[in-house]
Amino acid sequence: MLPAENLYARLPQGIVTTSVDQLFQWARKSSLWPMTFGLACCAIEMISTFMAKHDLDRFGLIGQVGATPRQSDLMIVSGTVTTKMAPAVRILWEQMPEPKWVISMGGCATCGGPYYRYPTVVQGVDQVIPVDVYIGGCPPRPEALMHGILKLQEKIMRQAKEGRRPTADLELVLAGEGVEVA
Repeated sequence: MLPAENLYARLPQGIVTTSVDQLFQWARKSSLWPMTFGLACCAIEMISTFMAKHDLDRFGLIGQVGATPRQSDLMIVSGTVTTKMAPAVRILWEQMPEPKWVISMGGCATCGGPYYRYPTVVQGVDQVIPVDVYIGGCPPRPEALMHGILKLQEKIMRQAKEGRRPTADLELVLAGEGVEVA
């Protein structure tokens, strides 16, 4: 085999080399299909983010907002997750094909928000499903969600460079009155 330096010197100008994994991850980051799960005030900001003013197409978000779980690879959870709602969140997440990513939007989805002391409130959606990006705020501005999407895209590309394939394994039991999500 030729050393890499010799190989690159012999290639015609304009030829780009990459790994197949990096190419796939670039395509994935550039074509995210979001499924929104809006539960409270943050949902209003999330809806406004998807309006024409912010033009999310330029960030690679395609498809209809409100796509089914089987079409989506990105779940955006915004609002308070209760123990009754947690199994539904888990089921929707399990229906999504691999690879899949989750953004937790707002204080309520991230850590329970101002309702964290109530026994029926889950202390963050990461107690139910794995979260890739957390967006703070009550409610966070559309620009914060856009920044979170860009951070997720960076994470997707970083996984390709590190040679890791995106996986999501989680077995958790919710703290509460026997609510089990597994």
